[in-house]
Amino acid sequence: MRGEVLTRLQPLHSPVCPFVDLPNSKTSHWGGGVTIEQMQEMQWTRPKLAAQVRFVEWTADGHLRHAVFLGLRMDKKAGTIRRET
Repeated sequence: MRGEVLTRLQPLHSPVCPFVDLPNSKTSHWGGGVTIEQMQEMQWTRPKLAAQVRFVEWTADGHLRHAVFLGLRMDKKAGTIRRET
C-alpha cells in the first residue's frame, strides 16, 4: 500500500505548504506544533487525494487522536470531504 500511496503522491508534489495555519509552534499536552525549521525538511503535496482514517476522538484543538491510515478513497474527491459531526 505504501508504494501505491507514493506513486499517487509524487505527481502532487508542491514546493510550498498548502495549509494556512502553519507554521504553528504552539505546544500542547500531547506535543508541539510545526516550526519553520521543521517545515523546511518536509515534503508537501497538493491536497487532491482522500484517505480513510480511523481515530479515537477529536482533541479540543480540532486534531485527531490516535489516528490510523486505512487506505485511499478513490470514490471520493478530496474537496468534498468534511468533518463528520
